[in-house]
Amino acid sequence: MVGAGPAGLAAAVTAAGLGLRVALLDAGDRPGGQYYRHPAPGLGAARPQALHHDWSAFATREAQLRREEAEGRVTYLPGHHVWAVVPAAGPAGVDAGAGAGAGAGAGSGFGEAAGPAVWTLHAVAGPEERPAAVTASAVLIATGAYERQLPFPGWTLPGVIGAGGAQAMLKSGLVLPGKRVVVAGSGPLLLAVAGSLAAAGARVPAVVEAASYLAYAGRVPALLRNPGKLAEGALFGSALLRHGVRLLTRQAVVAAHGTDRVEAVTVARLDRDWRPVPGTGRRIPCDALAVGHGLVPQLELATGLGCATRLAADGTPALVLDAEQRTSVPGIWSAGETGGIGGAQLALVEGELAAHSIASALRAAGETAPSSSSGAAARLDRRRARLRAFAEAMGAAHRPAPGWTEWVTEDTDVCRCEEVPAGRIREAVAELGARDARTVKLLTRAGMGWCQGRMCGQAVAALAGTEPGPDRRPLSCPVPLRNLAELPPADH
Repeated sequence: MVGAGPAGLAAAVTAAGLGLRVALLDAGDRPGGQYYRHPAPGLGAARPQALHHDWSAFATREAQLRREEAEGRVTYLPGHHVWAVVPAAGPAGVDAGAGAGAGAGAGSGFGEAAGPAVWTLHAVAGPEERPAAVTASAVLIATGAYERQLPFPGWTLPGVIGAGGAQAMLKSGLVLPGKRVVVAGSGPLLLAVAGSLAAAGARVPAVVEAASYLAYAGRVPALLRNPGKLAEGALFGSALLRHGVRLLTRQAVVAAHGTDRVEAVTVARLDRDWRPVPGTGRRIPCDALAVGHGLVPQLELATGLGCATRLAADGTPALVLDAEQRTSVPGIWSAGETGGIGGAQLALVEGELAAHSIASALRAAGETAPSSSSGAAARLDRRRARLRAFAEAMGAAHRPAPGWTEWVTEDTDVCRCEEVPAGRIREAVAELGARDARTVKLLTRAGMGWCQGRMCGQAVAALAGTEPGPDRRPLSCPVPLRNLAELPPADH
């Protein structure tokens, strides 16, 4: 299982509880993923749960993980960044000789009960970037998501950070991005970020939401089926009122201003297509801007395997999954944000469902796997349907409309890594014949930098006039050449 966020963690402990032997690989040092971040140990945080919503759900599963690990049913491998999943042959287990952080003892018992290997997972392990490999009968991909950014003039100024980045600074570093922080973009994450920053002592003059909450009016059945979500929204709203934070809807930050760092932002009203309305701009002083327009599923491992994708309600590519969380590639399951952005509660449910499905599949294949509870799976399925309906409503309500590109000036850097301005991308489309983001990348280098298009991919696609599509990459993260050179011939 790849990823120890809510989905991967729930899947691992559920699968272990069903009697499976599990290897859980995660790029982070501790379980929880991007959502359940931990303060650095040296900070001495007495109540990390105060910075999180529904911390108890995580704490319960983390305790289960530690128990299953101690009893040998889970091999937990933190600091392992999986860069490829390829077909394998031989007994399933952990290749400790390749440097897997758990050591030889962790791998030996795991392989005996897992049955014949179908897949090999290659990873870069630890700060030394050691090569590591795990073989398995089935693979669950729960790699989560990253923030969607829409560029605007001044967005590269120091003090302008992602909304999720601001929350990460607070959760893991116990620091604020500034004293006076404007929170902007689109999506319910903004309310949570603003509430957390205000509670921690920041002055939040405004939450600037590009969408209109009236867009939820057409999704009333999905809202009524999720009263907990409505209560959650009311809680966030009351927190804003308590701290005197203004909520500005159908408005956007269209420029950031400053010299050495951001000093103010310009906020303008938007029309229905997210075009700035002339004459409505006004400045709001600040020393930090936390901005984000939702999340984008992280699909590199899955698309590298050829898993089919779809366009989700929020305009991002997501995996096509069946009712049991199976991808289009036999032997590969997925759960959480990879199947469409839906939040931690949905990810937990999907992780459990995937574990039941994997157990059933291994049992049907004649392996030593127990049968899963059909009643438990049915209850999880109903809950998933309810939460997924809300996620679809949320995605549709906050999906960026095409007019946002009109606030991007010709000299605005779209690709920050390669410093490619919007004017060069528009030239590639208008004069050089580019009709998709890949051709734009080849002509301008937009997306060829360190982040490999994660920061600019959605924006480049919009400026090219196409829907964003997933890239198929043989490597999902940077890999030292020495690791590739040491691969056995069968994995070349």
